[in-house]
Amino acid sequence: MQFMEQRGVTLWFTGLSGAGKTTISEAVSEKLRSQGYKFEVLDGDIVRQNLTKGLGFSKEDRDENIRRIGFVAHLLTRNDVIVIVSAISPYREIRDEVRGRIGDFVEVFVNAPLEVCESRDVKGLYKRARAGEIKGFTGIDDPYEPPLNPEIECRTDKEELEESVAKVFDKLKELGYLSS
Repeated sequence: MQFMEQRGVTLWFTGLSGAGKTTISEAVSEKLRSQGYKFEVLDGDIVRQNLTKGLGFSKEDRDENIRRIGFVAHLLTRNDVIVIVSAISPYREIRDEVRGRIGDFVEVFVNAPLEVCESRDVKGLYKRARAGEIKGFTGIDDPYEPPLNPEIECRTDKEELEESVAKVFDKLKELGYLSS
């Protein structure tokens, strides 16, 4: 397979559980694959089972989880890979720290109101958090700090998947990471 000429970049999808991060990142991955780009996906749930196993959900552990994901993303990005990170990453300060380390970083705020995310709750996590079975759940009894100036905002309660994917590709082209 012929690979496209490309610059490395980390696409960091952040948002509440159920906002649509994985859905959009999978669609972006498929489109990148079909166009012959080199990319890697770091999904928060999969990373937690492998790279950050043993970390809990305290603020310190969540920050360490994001630092480790950011470290791997940085290594790949500097080797001209497009890295797709899909992680709640609830705290603004640690996202900004990772942005500073990586440099070629595009923040994608996958934005949907809490009620919408709860209605999409395929894993039953919100229900368990509301019942008190899960403590420190982002959006319920732990904060989510939305990005102040994301490069891209996908409003998954108001736009179709194709619109969100198009926003991502348009921004990557505009910033020179993909050929137009």
